[in-house]
Amino acid sequence: MMNKAMLRQAQQLQAKLAKAQEELEKATVQASSGGGAVTVVVSGQQKIISIKISPEAVDPKDVSMLEDLVMAAINEGLEKSRELAASQLGAITGGLKIPGMP
Repeated sequence: MMNKAMLRQAQQLQAKLAKAQEELEKATVQASSGGGAVTVVVSGQQKIISIKISPEAVDPKDVSMLEDLVMAAINEGLEKSRELAASQLGAITGGLKIPGMP
């Protein structure tokens, strides 16, 4: 049976995790590819917030290049977002792997 101190610690950890997840929802990271031709903003919860494509990157004769630039920017943005989440949540959990957490 859990004693009161352990229960209190668990409740405090849960509150800290909830606050961190709330902060991650508001936090954003930015990534770009093609020297800034494509810029992506991603939330701390790995949701794409915006994609900006410069007109110079749009070449109807080379759509695959634009697709590659968009994919590269998105993948970099998602990686930065995961790193941000791992950093913030890792500081709270002390490196513990908690199911459902990045």
